[in-house]
Amino acid sequence: MSIQQETTTKTFLNKQVANYGLFYTKLHQLHWYVKGANFFTLHAKFEELYNQTTEILDELAERLLQINGRPYSTLREFLEHASLKEQPYVNPLSEKEMVQTAVDDLVLLRNELVEGIVISDREGDAVTNDTLIAIKNKLDKTIWFYTAFLGKDPVPQKNN
Repeated sequence: MSIQQETTTKTFLNKQVANYGLFYTKLHQLHWYVKGANFFTLHAKFEELYNQTTEILDELAERLLQINGRPYSTLREFLEHASLKEQPYVNPLSEKEMVQTAVDDLVLLRNELVEGIVISDREGDAVTNDTLIAIKNKLDKTIWFYTAFLGKDPVPQKNN
């Protein structure tokens, strides 16, 4: 998603509702299918991540309602409007591939938050702006943790 003048805070928030709704489901898939030497660790970490995702999803949807928006609330809407893509679990993934899948989605979500921060600032919506900055901070730390698990450096941040 690139920043366009016609993109509003409401539109942005609703796209993120779709993203986080889909991400929640994708994380359950990773949680259920993880196998290997790191099973206990990753099973718990994926659960922790989908619980965090639930909190973010709720926060975004409730903020959208506060500004007279109508958050998406069906799986069909999530799939139609999300930037993230659904990935049916057809072929087994290694533990590292699972973590990389989560990291890739987290990076996309984080990068879109940067755009939402600009949009909400442009519209003078300080509450949404602060909310998005706080969520971005959570995602930055989460990305760092998961990339460290992979033995990689943190993913460079997109700041505009």
